[in-house]
Amino acid sequence: MYTLRSQAQLFAAEKKKRGMALQLGRLLRPPSGVAGCNTSRGFMTTSGLMSGHNKWSTIKHDKAKNDKAKSKERQMVSKEISSATQLWGADPKYNPRLTLALSNAKRASIPKTIIEAAIARGQGLSVTGQALEYLTIEAMLPGSVAAVVECQTDQKARVLQDVRYLIKNGGGTVTPTTFLFEKKGRVAMEKKDGLNADDYLDQAIEAGATDIITDDRGRLVIFTDPSETKSVGEAFTKLSGLTIEELEIFWDPNQDTLVEVQDAEQIKGLEDLLSSLREDPSVQDIYLNSTEKF
Repeated sequence: MYTLRSQAQLFAAEKKKRGMALQLGRLLRPPSGVAGCNTSRGFMTTSGLMSGHNKWSTIKHDKAKNDKAKSKERQMVSKEISSATQLWGADPKYNPRLTLALSNAKRASIPKTIIEAAIARGQGLSVTGQALEYLTIEAMLPGSVAAVVECQTDQKARVLQDVRYLIKNGGGTVTPTTFLFEKKGRVAMEKKDGLNADDYLDQAIEAGATDIITDDRGRLVIFTDPSETKSVGEAFTKLSGLTIEELEIFWDPNQDTLVEVQDAEQIKGLEDLLSSLREDPSVQDIYLNSTEKF
């Protein structure tokens, strides 16, 4: 009797187990006419995740690219404001060049603090009214690109420490590089139709210029000894009747030392480092011996 009862219980349990397996199989069965439904669902889910990842990567890449472009634009506009202030004063009413520079700054959404600092810098002062000093930092950047970083600040020790840190953190090395460049003065005159450098060669020589060219914007540009930039520019203005538009002292890389950066990783590292340096308000110019402009 015990044996029969045990067999009956085992049979009932096995029947129940098969019923549950059958129900589970029906639940897991693909809809009719759709082959490999589970596989397709799994593939679509993975694709969706990857698509989201790629989209986010693209957004981050575009944002980083835009940020670099903005930092470069801010530096260029800031330099334009400082140059105009240095040449013709800080009052836009009597300085049409400064008025144009301020208009460009507004159009580029340059913050008011940067504009005020640029105007003060054109007068040789910080925003707080302290006298500014020039500071030159030499470095070798990613891709073996030599750099000369020109700064203007009322706190030389702090800026020297900050800029050196940015260079080292960005994969560069602080080391002498100015021997790869030549320091020159540059004076760009106002643009007028039909200007030809050859027609003003005699005036340039008489003024003391070392060379004269026409740039890609159609302006006459004279080069001078750096210590005589302003005096030569003013002398050329009297002789030619043209007005000075830009005046600067810069580092011109020697042609036989120019470097071409081709490695994508090195290009990215160089761009990231330059972007970081340009974000520092004390950094005024960065001169490179690369064949490409960054």
